[in-house]
Amino acid sequence: MPRSQRRERRARAHRMTRNGLLLGTLAWAGFALPTHAQIIGGVVRIGVLTDIASSNGDSAGMGSVAAARMAVEEFGGKVAGKPVEVVFADHQGKPDIGAGIAREWLDRGGVDAIVDVPQSAVALAVMPLVEAADKVALFSGAGASVISGKACSPNSVQWSYTTYGLATALGHALVADGGKKWFFVTADYTFGQELEAQTTDAVRAAGGRVLGDVRAPFNTTDFSSYFVTAGASGADVVALANVAADTRTSILAAHEFGLTAHAKLAALLLDTLDVKAVGLDAAAGLYAVDPFYWDRTDATRAWSQRFQDRIGRKPSMIQAGVYSAVRHYLAAVNATGSDKGSVVVPQMRRTPVHDMFAENGRLREDGLMVHDMYLMRVKTAAQSRGPWDVFEIVRTIPAAEAAPRIETTGCPPERRTARTP
Repeated sequence: MPRSQRRERRARAHRMTRNGLLLGTLAWAGFALPTHAQIIGGVVRIGVLTDIASSNGDSAGMGSVAAARMAVEEFGGKVAGKPVEVVFADHQGKPDIGAGIAREWLDRGGVDAIVDVPQSAVALAVMPLVEAADKVALFSGAGASVISGKACSPNSVQWSYTTYGLATALGHALVADGGKKWFFVTADYTFGQELEAQTTDAVRAAGGRVLGDVRAPFNTTDFSSYFVTAGASGADVVALANVAADTRTSILAAHEFGLTAHAKLAALLLDTLDVKAVGLDAAAGLYAVDPFYWDRTDATRAWSQRFQDRIGRKPSMIQAGVYSAVRHYLAAVNATGSDKGSVVVPQMRRTPVHDMFAENGRLREDGLMVHDMYLMRVKTAAQSRGPWDVFEIVRTIPAAEAAPRIETTGCPPERRTARTP
């Protein structure tokens, strides 16, 4: 063999050895590109499935759409070299409508992640569709613990709050403060019923007791008969196990009936926008547990100001959670180069959550994003320093206390792992 050919063969062998060593080193370090990496359709499409015209319109709605777009803009509108688009639709608080929109998005609309989904019944209807399509559901507005419990899915993530976290912290706090006898005004659907049940467990565990409850349909406009019953119960604490417009209407009704003269009023899910809507005179002294408050840190204030510049008001905790969840999802798509749920969700679990929403968050195998929560009390008008200064933070509830242990949630171990791509 001529000398020149021998030199070329040796050089080629050297290049192959060098490249093989490089690939082996990258694989050992965890940086090898997966063979399944791909963005189907050449675009990452995020569908904000929200409640625009019904009771969650302020706390979710177009504010959630704006929050998702803010997260996309942080990535320059692209991940893994592909454009990112945001679409949205109104599920109107109806599971059949929500499921129909999700099916259309997943089958023909090229949607890769469905986000927000206030109302747990709608979220539960969407979950199997997302799993069948191997996409991702990022629930910020759906709080029923069953979503990351018995109904858990390897493709679904529960980001902002659960009924367990709200119920446990508030139940323990108010019983310790003398509220031994409880009565519930409860929204008559999955979220409200679960919130009441878990708060009841917390109250009894702390040494209190529950005297009774009444169930109010979604979007109730007249709570007078419910508060007549609640007032006659002799309860120390009347707990509102409802959300958004129902919470606001019931706070105003309780104030009008003078209920707080002889009982504490506990709103089990109360947001900044709810307090702003009813006013400090009606809401002063109420306790709530939330994952987010706009005035907590420099980072929350800065992000909330950017949000307010767009929307004209401070964000709700649902809207802040949408931003955080979309941001974390896009980072995972960027890292894996894939939009498959079975690829993206494991990457989301591997990466800690550290942003203005959660400083020490992590995504668990059951789909629950575990993070700190905050016990807050509504300020009086005299204590407030401005139109959005409505809460004082009483204490931080550590993530380990705010979330149930994974072995107690009811999420089967075989449902915690995404299917092999």
